[in-house]
Amino acid sequence: LSRTAVVVVSYDSAALLERTLARVAEDSPEARIVVVDNYSSPAAREELVALASSRGWEAVLPQTNTGFGGGMNLGAARARELGADLLVLLNPDAVIARADLIRLTARAYADRSALVAPVLKDSSGRIVSDGIVVCLADGSMRSRRSPRPIPPGGTQPWLSGACLALSTDLFEAAGGFDARYFLYWEDVDFSARVLAVGGSLDLARDAVAVHDEGGTHSGSAESGDGEQEGRSKSDIYYYYNVRNRLLYAGLHLDRATQRRWVATAGRAARE
Repeated sequence: LSRTAVVVVSYDSAALLERTLARVAEDSPEARIVVVDNYSSPAAREELVALASSRGWEAVLPQTNTGFGGGMNLGAARARELGADLLVLLNPDAVIARADLIRLTARAYADRSALVAPVLKDSSGRIVSDGIVVCLADGSMRSRRSPRPIPPGGTQPWLSGACLALSTDLFEAAGGFDARYFLYWEDVDFSARVLAVGGSLDLARDAVAVHDEGGTHSGSAESGDGEQEGRSKSDIYYYYNVRNRLLYAGLHLDRATQRRWVATAGRAARE
Protein backbone atom coordinates (compact mmCIF):
# COMPACT_ATOMS: atom_id res chain seq x y z
CA LEU A 1 0.00 0.00 0.00
CA SER A 2 2.96 2.35 0.42
CA ARG A 3 3.24 2.29 -3.40
CA THR A 4 -0.44 3.18 -3.79
CA ALA A 5 -2.35 6.44 -4.13
CA VAL A 6 -6.11 6.47 -3.60
CA VAL A 7 -7.50 9.15 -5.92
CA VAL A 8 -10.94 10.67 -5.32
CA VAL A 9 -12.72 13.43 -7.26
CA SER A 10 -14.89 15.65 -5.08
CA TYR A 11 -17.55 18.23 -5.93
CA ASP A 12 -18.86 19.92 -2.80
CA SER A 13 -18.37 16.55 -1.06
CA ALA A 14 -16.31 17.34 2.04
CA ALA A 15 -19.03 16.16 4.42
CA LEU A 16 -19.40 12.92 2.46
CA LEU A 17 -15.63 12.33 2.43
CA GLU A 18 -15.52 12.66 6.21
CA ARG A 19 -17.80 9.59 6.33
CA THR A 20 -16.29 7.55 3.49
CA LEU A 21 -12.75 8.43 2.46
CA ALA A 22 -11.74 9.05 6.07
CA ARG A 23 -12.61 5.41 6.83
CA VAL A 24 -10.47 4.20 3.94
CA ALA A 25 -7.55 6.40 5.00
CA GLU A 26 -7.73 5.32 8.64
CA ASP A 27 -7.95 1.64 7.66
CA SER A 28 -5.00 1.84 5.22
CA PRO A 29 -2.69 4.59 6.50
CA GLU A 30 0.25 3.58 4.28
CA ALA A 31 -1.64 4.59 1.13
CA ARG A 32 -1.39 8.20 -0.01
CA ILE A 33 -4.73 10.01 -0.42
CA VAL A 34 -5.15 12.46 -3.30
CA VAL A 35 -8.38 14.46 -3.47
CA VAL A 36 -9.23 16.55 -6.52
CA ASP A 37 -11.72 19.26 -5.58
CA ASN A 38 -13.65 20.26 -8.67
CA TYR A 39 -14.57 23.86 -8.02
CA SER A 40 -18.14 24.54 -6.90
CA SER A 41 -18.04 27.51 -4.49
CA PRO A 42 -15.60 29.36 -2.22
CA ALA A 43 -17.22 27.84 0.88
CA ALA A 44 -17.00 24.28 -0.46
CA ARG A 45 -13.38 24.80 -1.49
CA GLU A 46 -12.50 26.12 1.96
CA GLU A 47 -14.20 23.15 3.63
CA LEU A 48 -12.37 20.64 1.45
CA VAL A 49 -8.99 22.29 1.96
CA ALA A 50 -9.50 22.30 5.73
CA LEU A 51 -10.49 18.61 5.71
CA ALA A 52 -7.51 17.60 3.57
CA SER A 53 -5.13 19.59 5.74
CA SER A 54 -6.44 18.07 8.95
CA ARG A 55 -6.18 14.54 7.53
CA GLY A 56 -2.84 14.90 5.77
CA TRP A 57 -4.36 14.35 2.35
CA GLU A 58 -2.97 15.84 -0.85
CA ALA A 59 -5.45 18.33 -2.33
CA VAL A 60 -5.50 19.19 -6.03
CA LEU A 61 -7.43 22.40 -6.62
CA PRO A 62 -8.49 23.13 -10.21
CA GLN A 63 -10.15 26.51 -10.72
CA THR A 64 -13.10 25.00 -12.61
CA ASN A 65 -15.25 21.86 -12.52
CA THR A 66 -13.24 19.49 -14.71
CA GLY A 67 -15.74 16.61 -14.46
CA PHE A 68 -15.04 13.11 -13.20
CA GLY A 69 -12.59 12.07 -15.91
CA GLY A 70 -10.73 15.36 -16.00
CA GLY A 71 -10.46 15.32 -12.23
CA MET A 72 -9.15 11.76 -12.18
CA ASN A 73 -6.51 12.71 -14.74
CA LEU A 74 -5.34 15.57 -12.52
CA GLY A 75 -5.30 13.31 -9.47
CA ALA A 76 -3.41 10.54 -11.24
CA ALA A 77 -0.81 13.02 -12.49
CA ARG A 78 -0.28 14.35 -8.97
CA ALA A 79 -0.07 10.82 -7.57
CA ARG A 80 2.67 9.97 -10.07
CA GLU A 81 4.56 13.14 -9.13
CA LEU A 82 4.41 12.00 -5.50
CA GLY A 83 5.94 8.65 -6.42
CA ALA A 84 2.87 6.40 -6.58
CA ASP A 85 3.28 3.26 -8.67
CA LEU A 86 -0.30 2.02 -8.26
CA LEU A 87 -3.57 3.95 -8.44
CA VAL A 88 -6.88 3.19 -6.79
CA LEU A 89 -9.59 5.35 -8.33
CA LEU A 90 -12.47 5.64 -5.89
CA ASN A 91 -15.85 7.35 -5.91
CA PRO A 92 -16.51 9.71 -2.99
CA ASP A 93 -19.51 7.56 -2.00
CA ALA A 94 -17.53 4.29 -2.00
CA VAL A 95 -15.61 2.59 0.81
CA ILE A 96 -13.12 -0.27 0.60
CA ALA A 97 -11.69 -2.13 3.60
CA ARG A 98 -7.98 -2.72 4.04
CA ALA A 99 -7.99 -6.43 3.16
CA ASP A 100 -9.94 -5.78 -0.03
CA LEU A 101 -7.69 -2.86 -0.98
CA ILE A 102 -4.65 -5.10 -0.57
CA ARG A 103 -6.23 -7.77 -2.79
CA LEU A 104 -6.92 -5.22 -5.52
CA THR A 105 -3.51 -3.58 -5.46
CA ALA A 106 -1.72 -6.94 -5.31
CA ARG A 107 -3.45 -7.97 -8.54
CA ALA A 108 -2.63 -4.66 -10.23
CA TYR A 109 0.99 -4.99 -9.07
CA ALA A 110 1.27 -8.58 -10.31
CA ASP A 111 -0.16 -7.68 -13.74
CA ARG A 112 0.67 -4.12 -14.71
CA SER A 113 -1.53 -4.36 -17.80
CA ALA A 114 -4.67 -5.26 -15.80
CA LEU A 115 -7.47 -2.90 -14.86
CA VAL A 116 -8.82 -4.42 -11.65
CA ALA A 117 -12.21 -3.87 -10.01
CA PRO A 118 -13.88 -5.40 -6.94
CA VAL A 119 -17.41 -6.67 -6.64
CA LEU A 120 -19.56 -3.69 -5.64
CA LYS A 121 -22.17 -4.12 -2.92
CA ASP A 122 -24.43 -1.64 -1.15
CA SER A 123 -24.58 -1.25 2.62
CA SER A 124 -27.21 -3.98 2.86
CA GLY A 125 -24.90 -6.49 1.18
CA ARG A 126 -26.78 -6.56 -2.12
CA ILE A 127 -24.54 -6.89 -5.18
CA VAL A 128 -24.85 -3.79 -7.33
CA SER A 129 -22.11 -4.63 -9.83
CA ASP A 130 -20.05 -7.73 -10.50
CA GLY A 131 -19.23 -7.18 -14.13
CA ILE A 132 -21.24 -5.26 -16.69
CA VAL A 133 -21.43 -5.42 -20.47
CA VAL A 134 -22.74 -2.98 -23.02
CA CYS A 135 -24.67 -4.62 -25.86
CA LEU A 136 -23.24 -3.35 -29.12
CA ALA A 137 -26.49 -3.81 -31.01
CA ASP A 138 -28.30 -1.03 -29.15
CA GLY A 139 -26.17 0.35 -26.30
CA SER A 140 -28.18 -1.31 -23.54
CA MET A 141 -26.45 -2.43 -20.35
CA ARG A 142 -26.74 -5.64 -18.40
CA SER A 143 -24.94 -7.69 -15.79
CA ARG A 144 -22.74 -10.50 -17.01
CA ARG A 145 -25.04 -12.74 -14.97
CA SER A 146 -28.17 -11.64 -16.83
CA PRO A 147 -30.18 -14.56 -18.25
CA ARG A 148 -31.61 -12.39 -21.04
CA PRO A 149 -30.50 -13.24 -24.59
CA ILE A 150 -27.67 -11.10 -25.95
CA PRO A 151 -28.79 -9.02 -28.95
CA PRO A 152 -26.98 -9.63 -32.25
CA GLY A 153 -23.64 -7.87 -32.38
CA GLY A 154 -22.18 -9.16 -29.14
CA THR A 155 -21.09 -7.23 -26.06
CA GLN A 156 -18.23 -5.13 -24.74
CA PRO A 157 -17.24 -5.67 -21.08
CA TRP A 158 -16.44 -2.77 -18.78
CA LEU A 159 -15.63 -2.15 -15.15
CA SER A 160 -17.33 0.43 -12.95
CA GLY A 161 -15.34 3.56 -12.19
CA ALA A 162 -16.67 3.48 -8.62
CA CYS A 163 -13.51 1.56 -7.67
CA LEU A 164 -10.64 0.66 -9.97
CA ALA A 165 -7.02 -0.33 -9.36
CA LEU A 166 -4.26 -0.18 -11.95
CA SER A 167 -0.61 0.60 -12.48
CA THR A 168 0.47 4.09 -13.43
CA ASP A 169 1.94 2.50 -16.57
CA LEU A 170 -1.47 1.28 -17.71
CA PHE A 171 -3.15 4.59 -16.90
CA GLU A 172 -0.62 6.38 -19.11
CA ALA A 173 -0.75 3.79 -21.90
CA ALA A 174 -4.54 4.07 -22.10
CA GLY A 175 -4.32 7.86 -22.13
CA GLY A 176 -6.22 8.43 -18.91
CA PHE A 177 -9.91 9.29 -18.98
CA ASP A 178 -11.54 11.16 -21.85
CA ALA A 179 -12.61 14.43 -20.21
CA ARG A 180 -15.18 15.06 -22.95
CA TYR A 181 -17.60 12.76 -21.13
CA PHE A 182 -17.54 15.00 -18.03
CA LEU A 183 -19.85 12.62 -16.10
CA TYR A 184 -20.92 9.02 -16.78
CA TRP A 185 -19.80 6.53 -19.45
CA GLU A 186 -16.16 7.57 -19.03
CA ASP A 187 -15.49 4.22 -17.31
CA VAL A 188 -17.06 2.37 -20.26
CA ASP A 189 -14.80 4.34 -22.59
CA PHE A 190 -11.72 3.83 -20.40
CA SER A 191 -12.32 0.07 -20.24
CA ALA A 192 -12.49 -0.06 -24.05
CA ARG A 193 -9.23 1.87 -24.38
CA VAL A 194 -7.49 -0.39 -21.86
CA LEU A 195 -8.42 -3.35 -24.06
CA ALA A 196 -7.35 -1.45 -27.18
CA VAL A 197 -3.78 -1.03 -25.86
CA GLY A 198 -3.50 -4.72 -24.96
CA GLY A 199 -4.61 -4.49 -21.34
CA SER A 200 -7.12 -6.71 -19.59
CA LEU A 201 -10.18 -6.25 -17.40
CA ASP A 202 -9.93 -8.20 -14.15
CA LEU A 203 -12.94 -8.54 -11.85
CA ALA A 204 -11.54 -9.51 -8.45
CA ARG A 205 -14.33 -11.62 -7.00
CA ASP A 206 -12.43 -12.00 -3.73
CA ALA A 207 -12.55 -8.23 -3.12
CA VAL A 208 -15.55 -6.07 -2.24
CA ALA A 209 -16.14 -2.33 -2.12
CA VAL A 210 -19.28 -0.81 -0.61
CA HIS A 211 -20.92 1.65 -2.96
CA ASP A 212 -24.24 3.15 -1.99
CA GLU A 213 -24.95 4.36 -5.49
CA GLY A 214 -26.55 7.76 -5.65
CA GLY A 215 -24.65 9.35 -2.81
CA THR A 216 -23.25 11.85 -5.28
CA HIS A 217 -26.31 12.11 -7.52
CA SER A 218 -28.55 14.06 -5.19
CA GLY A 219 -28.19 17.63 -4.04
CA SER A 220 -24.97 19.24 -5.16
CA ALA A 221 -22.54 16.40 -4.62
CA GLU A 222 -21.52 15.90 -8.26
CA SER A 223 -23.79 17.99 -10.40
CA GLY A 224 -24.22 21.18 -8.44
CA ASP A 225 -27.74 20.98 -9.79
CA GLY A 226 -29.95 20.34 -6.72
CA GLU A 227 -32.83 17.94 -7.04
CA GLN A 228 -36.21 19.06 -8.27
CA GLU A 229 -39.23 17.92 -6.32
CA GLY A 230 -40.62 14.69 -7.74
CA ARG A 231 -37.45 13.86 -9.70
CA SER A 232 -35.33 10.87 -8.76
CA LYS A 233 -32.04 12.37 -9.98
CA SER A 234 -30.73 15.69 -11.26
CA ASP A 235 -31.20 17.00 -14.78
CA ILE A 236 -27.44 16.70 -15.27
CA TYR A 237 -27.59 12.98 -14.47
CA TYR A 238 -30.14 12.40 -17.23
CA TYR A 239 -28.44 14.72 -19.71
CA TYR A 240 -25.00 13.17 -19.52
CA ASN A 241 -26.24 9.58 -19.54
CA VAL A 242 -28.25 10.23 -22.72
CA ARG A 243 -25.52 12.34 -24.36
CA ASN A 244 -22.57 10.13 -23.47
CA ARG A 245 -24.18 6.95 -24.74
CA LEU A 246 -24.08 8.54 -28.20
CA LEU A 247 -20.62 10.02 -27.65
CA TYR A 248 -19.31 6.53 -26.91
CA ALA A 249 -20.90 5.21 -30.09
CA GLY A 250 -19.40 8.04 -32.11
CA LEU A 251 -15.91 7.40 -30.78
CA HIS A 252 -15.82 3.60 -30.81
CA LEU A 253 -18.33 2.06 -33.22
CA ASP A 254 -18.77 1.79 -36.98
CA ARG A 255 -21.38 3.84 -38.82
CA ALA A 256 -23.92 1.03 -39.11
CA THR A 257 -23.78 0.38 -35.36
CA GLN A 258 -23.94 4.11 -34.63
CA ARG A 259 -27.17 4.32 -36.64
CA ARG A 260 -28.70 1.53 -34.54
CA TRP A 261 -27.77 3.35 -31.33
CA VAL A 262 -29.32 6.56 -32.66
CA ALA A 263 -32.49 4.66 -33.60
CA THR A 264 -32.81 3.34 -30.03
CA ALA A 265 -31.81 6.62 -28.34
CA GLY A 266 -35.38 7.58 -27.47
CA ARG A 267 -36.07 4.27 -25.77
CA ALA A 268 -32.76 4.41 -23.92
CA ALA A 269 -33.50 7.94 -22.73
CA ARG A 270 -36.88 6.90 -21.34
CA GLU A 271 -35.29 3.95 -19.55
